[in-house]
Amino acid sequence: MEGVSLLSDVSAHVFELQEKDGYLATNSLLLDAVLVARAYSELDGNPNALPASMDELRIGNQTIAQWVASAQEFVEATAQRGAIVATYSPLLHPIAADLESKLSEGALLHCQLADLRSFAHGRHLWLAERPQDITILALIEPSLEGLWTKMSALFPAEVPTLAMPLAGSSPRDLIVGLIGQMHLVRLIAERFGKDPGQPEVPQFGRDLYYIDLPKVIPPPGERVSAAEQSKYDVIGARWPSQRRRSDMTRARDAFINSLTEQRFQAIVFDYDGTLTASQRRTSPPTEHIVRHIKRLVEAGVRVGIASGRGDSIQEELERVLPEAIRERLLLGLYNGGWIGTATTPLELPPGTVEFLSHVTRIAQKLKSLGVPIERIKPTHPYQVSIRFRDGLPTDRMWFVVADALRQAGLTTSTMFTSKHSVDVLAPGISKSGLIAHIIQTDRIDPHQVLTMGDQGAWPGNDVSLLEHRFSLSVDMPSRRLDRGWKLAPGHKRDVDATLWYLDRLQTDGNGYFGVSVSHEPLSEQ
Repeated sequence: MEGVSLLSDVSAHVFELQEKDGYLATNSLLLDAVLVARAYSELDGNPNALPASMDELRIGNQTIAQWVASAQEFVEATAQRGAIVATYSPLLHPIAADLESKLSEGALLHCQLADLRSFAHGRHLWLAERPQDITILALIEPSLEGLWTKMSALFPAEVPTLAMPLAGSSPRDLIVGLIGQMHLVRLIAERFGKDPGQPEVPQFGRDLYYIDLPKVIPPPGERVSAAEQSKYDVIGARWPSQRRRSDMTRARDAFINSLTEQRFQAIVFDYDGTLTASQRRTSPPTEHIVRHIKRLVEAGVRVGIASGRGDSIQEELERVLPEAIRERLLLGLYNGGWIGTATTPLELPPGTVEFLSHVTRIAQKLKSLGVPIERIKPTHPYQVSIRFRDGLPTDRMWFVVADALRQAGLTTSTMFTSKHSVDVLAPGISKSGLIAHIIQTDRIDPHQVLTMGDQGAWPGNDVSLLEHRFSLSVDMPSRRLDRGWKLAPGHKRDVDATLWYLDRLQTDGNGYFGVSVSHEPLSEQ
């Protein structure tokens, strides 16, 4: 958990078992399955998808205990023969995979897995040539119940079979199947007088387990650098399309050269996903980010933050930054519509924008039709923010809203997406407004402003930030090859990538700073 706490974009939740788990981690698996099922059930709006007690779970029309009791004769035949074929509906593959794992890791039986639909492709020869050496367990759900009935009627009579008929393949059904096969494994182990949860592990087995894999398995070589790969991904240049590596490499090298040679006086950050984790929208920046902001401000660098949010950012910054720093920190809130310092009271100008009123009505209509919109927040005269239920990809929902606006004859050119919402901006509103404000009021050369954000490809809401001449991405880069690159290592994104960049900003004490990054070496292995 100490390692998890260091990850800026991960929230840790601890669920502990009452007792230490055994060799096969049965209780841990079941706990994880129930937690994941409950989480997704709540996201799906069905918090009661799982019963309060396992006594309510059913295999066919039997309780789990009744089904297990009916399997005694099958277990005895399987133990005598030493091998089992688990044939399954592909929708129930997790149950089959865990069964094979437990029987093999517990050294109980030889277990073969076979997709029920493909059983006729050679698997039946075992039944013809070795009928005394095998039994068959069928994991079925309604869509393949008819196929199993036909197949089992054709099997040799001397081959024992057992069916686990489940009501479907919902999380509830998969949990039922997991529990049922766990009990089946327990019966088989008891037949052999074994406890698979507490086996005698040989020394060579322990030695195998503790092999230091990074020392004996070299990391995979990358054909291109992570920076180039992120550009290829965002422009859709994936295999089998042709790639002109020399062109991309030259563009990357040219950008790095110009970036490292330039001296900067100002830096403008996106907020959510750049200075704070997108998943923690009520938390201020971490102490590491705060330390860098203070360092830059105290060195005389003009620091700005552009965000689609409002005064909640001022409240969060007040919790971690002293007033002397906040007085010198510029904010471009509501996507650059409102500009002021972090201590300036936020007051919205009077009046409404007809375009935003139309957008609000369209969003409300979509919500009434069942579109999973959680909140519609108009902020005149700047924007309408449309937030969807957790777990939904906003880049896909963008098209739903965009098409509705198109049908109403409204422009979609000011409509952008973040990792948590879709924002429709009033004409003339843009995060680049904060950049322009800094250039004009501080009389700074545009090329002496560095920008940083996470959603740099249109319709990402940082597109105007990352189309600035000198700009860095912490996640999705710009599609332009001369700017908006993600130079941070491929495994670093969001706040972790921001910190990687900040560690490489060198101030000179006179209000200027430089960026020190090297050309990423390639591995051609």
